Amino acid sequence: MLLQTDRLLLRRFRADDAPVVCAYRSDPDVARYQGWDAPFPIEAAERFVAAVAERDPREEGWFQYALERRADGALIGDVGVNRHDEGRQAELGFTLATAFQRQGYAAEAVRRVVDHLLLEEGLHRVYASLDARNDRSAALLARLGFRREAYEVESAFWKGEWTDDVRYAVLAREWSRSSEPA
Repeated sequence: MLLQTDRLLLRRFRADDAPVVCAYRSDPDVARYQGWDAPFPIEAAERFVAAVAERDPREEGWFQYALERRADGALIGDVGVNRHDEGRQAELGFTLATAFQRQGYAAEAVRRVVDHLLLEEGLHRVYASLDARNDRSAALLARLGFRREAYEVESAFWKGEWTDDVRYAVLAREWSRSSEPA
């Protein structure tokens, strides 16, 4: 376990997580705005889990936290952090299995990761880029206190079509005021 909340453990991925990763990343609704296609083959899940399990969460580059529900040990999704700019900034991404959406888990996990990055580790800024059609993720970021910084029209050729990209961000000095639960 690396981080925790009342309901979640944010831990490293383990080899035995691959079938669950394969299942939730194979859901077309989950994959719709993500960088992979559904179905997500078990071999890809095994490679993903092996690669991210070896990463150091403090180093530059992507690290994925596995989201485990404390009540029953169920793997319900992941939160990715891409540190860069000599560790001063990080990009954030999050994925939740459909069965666990709309229950506050994503907000809880993202809040904990951002608390860790900005308040505990002292990063300057955290941001997320998403497909502009991803209303639920945009609403989650706004609820948590992220500000919409940019809207880029047809800036990404994604899954065979031009899509708009929207960026949300929060600075450390803003987060300390906005991170209290609503």
